[in-house]
Amino acid sequence: MVPLSKSGLRASGAWVRIPPSPPLDRLGPMDKITDRSEKQVTKPNLTDLMSADPKIKYACAKSLLALANEDPRELYPELAFFAKLLDGENKILKWTAIDIIGALARVDKARAVDKLMGRIVALLSSGNMITAHHAIKALTDIAAARPKYLAAITDELLKVEHYNYDTGECRNITIGKVILAIDTYFSRLESKEAVLEFVRRQTKNTRNATRKKAEQFLKKHHRQN
Repeated sequence: MVPLSKSGLRASGAWVRIPPSPPLDRLGPMDKITDRSEKQVTKPNLTDLMSADPKIKYACAKSLLALANEDPRELYPELAFFAKLLDGENKILKWTAIDIIGALARVDKARAVDKLMGRIVALLSSGNMITAHHAIKALTDIAAARPKYLAAITDELLKVEHYNYDTGECRNITIGKVILAIDTYFSRLESKEAVLEFVRRQTKNTRNATRKKAEQFLKKHHRQN
């Protein structure tokens, strides 16, 4: 597996350069979005995310996630805002931002999300299981939108086997999440052996649910362990 550097990720055998993170107000021409659908979705007031009232704060987060999945173009101009939340102390807002950034990759013609990939990859080894799970989802969404990063993102996902979380069981759960994530695009990978070796090892995982995920993966892809 190839380590992440500050300047790039390896994709399909070659380094794919990722520019250093720019100032958050210069992530790209995010206000120039074209081809909007006729259906207009009401965008929540972003200031509600900073409300002192938890009900308002988290209701807004829920609405933003729904909008990001339904019509990410509505939120794309706010990418810099969500990028700032990656460094915040509030975990729910951080998780919301991670998921939204992943969803925005589908409409990111300016390739601004690419510049945030390194920060999302770093969250895999943050030690927090739930944060890692959201990072897995976002990276899977980015891989779907950016096929050139499939191999690089896969390399990073496979590393969770060696990261420390709150407990060993948390790591086993995270491994299961990675198996499910890679399963969504496995057929598109040019090189599959590293994934297969990873999954085969998990057929001996001490967590029953993760072991079953590994067995089902191998059965689905007609590989023997």
